[in-house]
Amino acid sequence: MGRIPSLDIEARRQACARLDSLTKPPGSLGRLEKLAADLAAMTGEPLPRVDPAAIIVLAADHGVAAEGVSAFPASVTAQMVANFARGGAAINVFAHQINARLEVVDVGVATPSDQVPGVVLDRVRAGSGNIACEDAMSSDEVKAALEVGIRAVERARAAGARCVILGEMGIANTTASSALLAAFTGLSAEEVVGRGTGIDDARLDHKRKVIARALARGTGDTALDTLARLGGLEIAAMAGACLGAAAGRTPVLVDGFIATVAALAATRLAPGVRDYLVFGHRSDEAGHGEALAALGGEPLLSLGLRLGEGSGAALAYPLLASACAMLSEMATFADAGVEGGPSA
Repeated sequence: MGRIPSLDIEARRQACARLDSLTKPPGSLGRLEKLAADLAAMTGEPLPRVDPAAIIVLAADHGVAAEGVSAFPASVTAQMVANFARGGAAINVFAHQINARLEVVDVGVATPSDQVPGVVLDRVRAGSGNIACEDAMSSDEVKAALEVGIRAVERARAAGARCVILGEMGIANTTASSALLAAFTGLSAEEVVGRGTGIDDARLDHKRKVIARALARGTGDTALDTLARLGGLEIAAMAGACLGAAAGRTPVLVDGFIATVAALAATRLAPGVRDYLVFGHRSDEAGHGEALAALGGEPLLSLGLRLGEGSGAALAYPLLASACAMLSEMATFADAGVEGGPSA
């Protein structure tokens, strides 16, 4: 947290100067130009690169699943981890499409993934506590989960990654994320709770009541306390990954609701993290707009997605790559011999 650097203003200035010299009317590529300048400031490189990307999917179970808040049983978490390892999930398809390194990390799946080839075991405990009646984790377990995310980013960076996409898997994690969002923002359960895996109206009402019970237990005095009381192992690990990426000047492409709440938690731990976040998409989960608003985030895409896994961020990644390519490969007015450049 103490190693997160400030944005590189000089790199941004040089990137903006080059953008204004390219063979186009100033600002005509809209948000792509701002994205290129932002990436320059994040990386400290006037001509930034985000390739190759690394996708890190963090998986854990949630005790609150016992309250019947999801359309799927808790056993699906372990089953989906195995599906990721076999290459059968949406995020596997999208990772292949963008040539990204994909790592699946078991932070705390109830059924350990030690018999699943290709899954990184970095477990803190076998699932979180049921936040409706007990803390999700102890303070030490939160810190351990943060470190899981930091280690995952360190592995990605060691493999050459210049951009990190964070995904998750954990049945009932929209319940924990909604509780965290309410705690961090002061919003009510009604304002932040969505249908998650596709629950009906009766179960949605029940989910709101479960979250209200969790919030009534208290949210703690610090962001770390809040994560311990209401969070989840994979959510804390994603927050740690945001910390680790920011410390290494590595842009984080944030996925949907759960990833955005994890990023919000990271900024409450270290406000400087916010400078290194790019928001991939706006999901259809009810609280995602509130989470984005809390971070001042403007997503790149809005496709009606609500899958998780890092899928929306992976779909947005080509926009980052295009912004960098445009900045470095497009001809300037001077190079092309075209009249009308900055000095004209």
